Amino acid sequence: MNRFKLALRLLKRDGRSGELTLLVLALLIAVASATTISLFADRLHRTLTVQAAEFLAGDLVLTSSTPIEDVWLLRAEALNLTQSQTAEFSSVLLENDQMLLAAIKAVSQGYPLRGFLKTQETEGGTENRVVHGPEPGTVWVEKRILSALNLQLGDMLTVGEKPLRLTRILTYEPDKRGDFYSFSPRAIINQADLPATGVIQPGSHVHYFYQYIGEETRLGALKKWLKPRLNPSQRILDIHEDRPELGSALSRAERYLGLSSIVVILIAGVAIAMAAGRYTERHFNASALLRCLGCKQREILWLYTVQFLVLGALASGIGCLLGWLGQLGLFYVLKPLLPQQLANPGLLAVVFGFITGMAILLGFALPPLLRLQKVSPLRVLRRDLEPLPAKAWLIYGLAISIMTVLIWRYSNDWRMTASIIGIGLLTLLVLGLLVTGLLKLLRPLLPKLGLTWRFGVQGLLRNSRASVSQILAFSITLAAMSLSFTVRSDLIDQWQQQLPEHAPNHFALNIIPAQQPAFAQDLLRAGIDSSAFYPVVRGRLVEINTEPVQKRVSKDSQGEAAIHRELSLTWASAIPEDNTITAGEAWSADQAGWVSVEQKLAENLGIKVGDNLLFTIGSAQVSARVANIRSLQWDTMKPNFYMIFSPGTLNDFPTTYLTSFYLPDSRKNFLNQLLRTYPATTILEVDQILKQFKTILMQLTQAIDLLLYFALAAGFTVLFAAVYATLDDRIQQGALLRTLGARRGWLRKTHLVEFGFMGTLAGVLAAIMFQAILYVLYSRVMHIPYGLSWLPAGILVATGVLSIGLTGYWGVRQVVNQSPMRVLRRL
Repeated sequence: MNRFKLALRLLKRDGRSGELTLLVLALLIAVASATTISLFADRLHRTLTVQAAEFLAGDLVLTSSTPIEDVWLLRAEALNLTQSQTAEFSSVLLENDQMLLAAIKAVSQGYPLRGFLKTQETEGGTENRVVHGPEPGTVWVEKRILSALNLQLGDMLTVGEKPLRLTRILTYEPDKRGDFYSFSPRAIINQADLPATGVIQPGSHVHYFYQYIGEETRLGALKKWLKPRLNPSQRILDIHEDRPELGSALSRAERYLGLSSIVVILIAGVAIAMAAGRYTERHFNASALLRCLGCKQREILWLYTVQFLVLGALASGIGCLLGWLGQLGLFYVLKPLLPQQLANPGLLAVVFGFITGMAILLGFALPPLLRLQKVSPLRVLRRDLEPLPAKAWLIYGLAISIMTVLIWRYSNDWRMTASIIGIGLLTLLVLGLLVTGLLKLLRPLLPKLGLTWRFGVQGLLRNSRASVSQILAFSITLAAMSLSFTVRSDLIDQWQQQLPEHAPNHFALNIIPAQQPAFAQDLLRAGIDSSAFYPVVRGRLVEINTEPVQKRVSKDSQGEAAIHRELSLTWASAIPEDNTITAGEAWSADQAGWVSVEQKLAENLGIKVGDNLLFTIGSAQVSARVANIRSLQWDTMKPNFYMIFSPGTLNDFPTTYLTSFYLPDSRKNFLNQLLRTYPATTILEVDQILKQFKTILMQLTQAIDLLLYFALAAGFTVLFAAVYATLDDRIQQGALLRTLGARRGWLRKTHLVEFGFMGTLAGVLAAIMFQAILYVLYSRVMHIPYGLSWLPAGILVATGVLSIGLTGYWGVRQVVNQSPMRVLRRL
């Protein structure tokens, strides 16, 4: 207890004298930033997950081609899960001598469990949000059904054999899916009216959906119970698989939030290590005095460890409070962009913020503190007697271990963790040797430099080990900050490229070959730009190298979903421009019998270049050899195909054409004209999905922008920590030079030269490190196209010179302001 009181008294004394100010500031920023980002990312993730669940109208959705067994429904009830049901099918509507193929959805009580519907009670009226479906005996339809069938609200619409009253215009439904049966003009009826329609008969093509919401653990239990009982026509839907265009955006945003957390922790850790190093050096004399008074080495270590534990607990607690307030501020700023219902802050995120603070403090501050127990009592008489440095493996191993655990926790991705740690350490080792070599090359050039430049460069060479550490710390900071900005910009640019202003929002299917030229001409006359017309043949993959394809698939994989249905097969003389060949080569225009396979499907089915694939098309069979494997972007909202054949391979089979085009809302009636002219063609409308997608991307972009400020705050802390780490030596050297006649202005110039040169080296090293890590992240982890650019390198060098030069100049202003006599008396 006496030793604990002594530790607290020493801590209080250091706090009053300002010894701990910089270290506490670094720790506060680290904990506040980490807690803010942890809370913000956790709440944003859970909020967007709930919002993304609105696209499925539930947290968990089971789809089936037939009604599920009652025991499955009872199982969900036993788990206290709220559930609803929908059935979707196509049906021809006949009214006023007009005919229209429509998509009918029958919904149960409680639908939608997540999200809402938007309807209008009058044509052109205001949209109203509703959280229920139509009442029995009524039907809600999209506006195009009214114009196509010459109907008005209040009229009767017969679905199958059941007349229903038109009561509302449907403008939005949360779970409008991406399959071909969902994009026809929509009508929603109550599930109670479904038997009376008489539409559902044995052999009818119907999609049944069962939605569930409830506690995550109960949903997981239901999912685990259902999986072994699913047949090939049943599937559990997931936002990342069922809606890949949304899942891809969310996945990349989650990776970026994890990267932002990593950047802040890494930068703050460097600042804490430097601040702790200076604290240690300033306590050598005090430790020597304690040794003279009888303290043993382990007692010295115990005293300082207790101080840092108490300090860490206080600073981490305050940092967690600041982090809580910080995430509230972020959500307040983003309030207009985020959903009305936000997930509550998670207590575990706060606890982890506290643990993060303690881990960062011990991981980066404990190795320098170990030097204090090695201080010799003789230092009381010999001030130049330095304790032996701690072993390198301990200094770096502990910090690297802590960083590895934290990076994995924030990113939840071992590949990203290994990429950052591995490439970062290798780059640091190479760059450290490079800086050491450059400083040695500078030493013979000193006599040839002017006086100001000579003393400025000599400031780097005087303690080359400290200079190398500072330059590497600056380069890590610059590279990490630049990495945050660049990844953010490239993510947003790629999202915007995927969805330009006039991205295709309608698809035309089943275009008869004889009508394709006229269809294209009608679009052109109407001033509508369309994409290429793709020929489509429906077929099924059955064998890979004479092996039945069923033997190669795993449960719930993309491959299983692909082999249990017919695929849309097409052919082209060249691979589409937004596809990238990852293995194999493109074919010549006159080569038949080749096929290109989408990369993820090839991985799931174990397909390689040179394999022979067998397809059934109708009653015939076609074989083709794999020419290449290609990657594509499913989130571009453009036509994409699992299989693309070389020209001439599918010439003998019936073909229809597929295209896409952009049509503004004001010209929706043009679709009815097209369908009257080409009644066999099916028009799919995806404009609502595009609007939802753009909304969620805008929210993610705004959140990403605000997270960058934390990395900037941590970065400036490193700059000042690095400057103050050598401040004591600079004050002594400045006093000696002032005593020998040096003027203040000349000393300021030498400091500008020293830190400007240091900034140049740090900027060059940061550019190298930045490009190395960026290449690995883009090509191996985030799957973003990588391109080498010299502009970021120039910006990094310029930023290093300005930021480090000005920060160093400001930080060492005490050197020229201190009285030489006062400094010399302390020596």
